[in-house]
Amino acid sequence: MNLQDIDLNLLVIFKQLLQERRVSTVAVNLGLTQPTVSNALNRLRLQLGDELFLRTSKGMEPTAYAMQLAEPIGYALAAIQETLNQTTRFDPLTSQRKFVVGMSDIGEIYFLPKLMKLLAEIAPGISLSTFRTTGAGLADDMEAGRVDISIGWLPHLKSGFFQQRLFVQQHVGMFRRGHVLDKTSPLSRDEFEQADHVVVSAAGTGHASVDAAIGKLGVKRKIVLTVPHFVAIGHILSTTDMVATVPERFARYCADPFNLCYTALPLKLPEIGINMFWHSRFHKEPGNQWLRSLVFENFSD
Repeated sequence: MNLQDIDLNLLVIFKQLLQERRVSTVAVNLGLTQPTVSNALNRLRLQLGDELFLRTSKGMEPTAYAMQLAEPIGYALAAIQETLNQTTRFDPLTSQRKFVVGMSDIGEIYFLPKLMKLLAEIAPGISLSTFRTTGAGLADDMEAGRVDISIGWLPHLKSGFFQQRLFVQQHVGMFRRGHVLDKTSPLSRDEFEQADHVVVSAAGTGHASVDAAIGKLGVKRKIVLTVPHFVAIGHILSTTDMVATVPERFARYCADPFNLCYTALPLKLPEIGINMFWHSRFHKEPGNQWLRSLVFENFSD
């Protein structure tokens, strides 16, 4: 088969079907009618000699041949799009773009106040939406362009992604002011083990590995509460005698608003590397480049 025999628009529809698995959704995304999408799929089936997608209760499921074509066609279309975008300028002052940034609740607490203030000053028409990095589909959403960048401790984002280090931080022990551990002498291991602990099980991020690291050191904590995120930690610690093991910059931001204090831990835990991630498909996309530059210039050490 020669390249001139294939209509490029058919490949665009093919790629959309791989992502969405429903003709109706593809039609809406591309501004087409459902019959147009169905006719395009039939044309492609005839040209490639394969059914490509089979209708099931879960939507249009790709055949083995379609999955074989998925990656090379995806990269070819991305290369074409990237080439066309190289001549496109991104003007943050006039842009009305909505960026989607993957981050955890702890990332929202640390990054968003300053980031939104910056956007109000230099890009007043731009808006942000955050997307939880704990979801299993984060990599797919970034590859598809539904999430522009992600920020955090995300060791599972590897193949196909670029990353840039923003900063490194340590874990600390945090508790209310006036707590029995609020003293001038260092926190001992016995004191740490005997305290009542609240634990954050932030699945899908590197923070979830903290419990395992503490366990490997043979430290036995008295865990009385486990929560799935950091957002409630300040409220919990301010009214109880519990202790939490948290990233240092989170502790720094929570200390004054919740009347808390924090101290170095009596054990050596791995450092927390906070990186910014983006998919290789959008490495040279002007808007993505601008957002990455803004984040790096204002939050990196």
